[in-house]
Amino acid sequence: MENEISKIFGIRAIIEAINAGQTISKIYLQKGLSGSLFSELNTLIKSNNIATSYVPIEKLNRLSKNSNHQGVVAQTSPIDFVELDSLIYQTLEHTPTPLFLLLDQLSDVRNFGAIIRTAECTGVNGIVIQKQGNAPISADTIKTSAGAAFKIPICKVDHIKDAIFQFQAADIQIVAATEKTDHLIYDINLTKPTAIIMGSEDRGINPSILKIVEHKAKLPLLGEIESLNVSVACGAFLYEATRQRLKK
Repeated sequence: MENEISKIFGIRAIIEAINAGQTISKIYLQKGLSGSLFSELNTLIKSNNIATSYVPIEKLNRLSKNSNHQGVVAQTSPIDFVELDSLIYQTLEHTPTPLFLLLDQLSDVRNFGAIIRTAECTGVNGIVIQKQGNAPISADTIKTSAGAAFKIPICKVDHIKDAIFQFQAADIQIVAATEKTDHLIYDINLTKPTAIIMGSEDRGINPSILKIVEHKAKLPLLGEIESLNVSVACGAFLYEATRQRLKK
C-alpha cells in the first residue's frame, strides 16, 4: 500500500500542486522558514485550510529520503474527498434512513483505518472528518481499512460543528458517543436517519459539540477500565444501529 501515498518536496512544487487542485492531506514544515516564496505557500495553506505540522529537519529528511525538500514536504491523499452537501442530499434521494459517521479529531491512523473498515461493513453512507487535527489518509490508514477507504465516501469540513448543522437541517439526528450521559446506546432509536459522532482518543468529543447534539449515549462498562478503544466503541455503536435496522 505504500505506493498509494505520494509525497511532494519543495516549496514551488507544492505551490503548483495546490494551485492545480491536487488533494493535499498534510504539509510538514521546518520551523523558521521565511521568504516571499514561503509566504506565498503559507497563504495558500491558510486559504485552503490544509493541515500542517512543524517538525524537525530530521523528519523531513526521512519523509523525503534526503531529497532537496527546502524545508517542506506535502503528503497527497490517495482518495478524492466528496462535498458534504452533495453526500447528504444524494444519499437522501436513494436511502430513506441513512447512517453517517463523524469523527471529532481522531489522531491515530490505525484507529481511523479500523473505523473506516467497520463503517463500510455496517453500511455507513459517509464519513465526515475535520480538515485540521484529524489523522490523515496514510498508507497505514489504507492498510488497516483493508481497502475500505476506497469504497466509502469521506468528507473533509472546516469544523465538525458545520457538518452537524447541515445534518440537522436535513432532519438527520445526531448521536454523540460519550461517557458524559446516563443514556445507553440501546436506549436511542437508531432506525431514524442518524449521524453518530465519535471523539478523539485522548479527550473524547469536544464539549462545545456536546452542547448542540440531540442525543448522547454510552456503552456499559462492567470492568475496572473506564473506557474502550475508540475503534472498538465505534464498532459497538455501528452494530447496534445495524441490529435495530435489521430488526425493524
